Amino acid sequence: MITLAIDTATPDLVVGLVEGDENPTALAGRAISDARGHNERLVPAVVELLDEAGLSFGDLGRVVVGRGPGPFTGLRVGMAAAAAIAQARGIPVYQALTHDAIAAGLGPDEGRVLVVTDARRREVYWALYEGGLRVAGPGVGKPAELDVAADKVAGEERLAALLGGGLADLPRLEPALTPEGLVAAADLGAEPGPLEPAYLRRPDAAVPPPPKRVLGGDER
Repeated sequence: MITLAIDTATPDLVVGLVEGDENPTALAGRAISDARGHNERLVPAVVELLDEAGLSFGDLGRVVVGRGPGPFTGLRVGMAAAAAIAQARGIPVYQALTHDAIAAGLGPDEGRVLVVTDARRREVYWALYEGGLRVAGPGVGKPAELDVAADKVAGEERLAALLGGGLADLPRLEPALTPEGLVAAADLGAEPGPLEPAYLRRPDAAVPPPPKRVLGGDER
């Protein structure tokens, strides 16, 4: 079965075509560093990958989308596109926690690994893994205030350097978020449910309050 895998939870737009379940293999993939261009570049990237692999939308058997944690706008772009493609094709759409997909690329003997991604606002999204399984998180907070026991850190060097409690001094790994990692992290054996983005905090944009009514002198 061919799976379309999509993730827009990080500054990189990750999209790929994956074959197989237990040992997913990417037939074609892209990681495009353009956080502000996810909306414009996602569908063209999918079309390019299908052409590259000699496939069409009709060959897709399901969609897997990363549910974050990530920024409000970025997650909406990926999940809306995944839902639209799945609905148009009449195929199921599954979801995977983005940090679980990153951890899928870690070796089983890495010990307790803290996975961190950029949450903006000088904060990080984090989750802790042991033996490939998530044991804490996901969460969001200031990196200097993060207090977890880990053996290694998986994430960008600039983020790892900001961690407190001795975490910045731990060995650092650089696992990649990949289409096959997304498929490996999705629960494909379960019935697909409604898409639930992991925002972890409120969006930056807010609905303004209604204007206050100014009463005239004759009003009671």
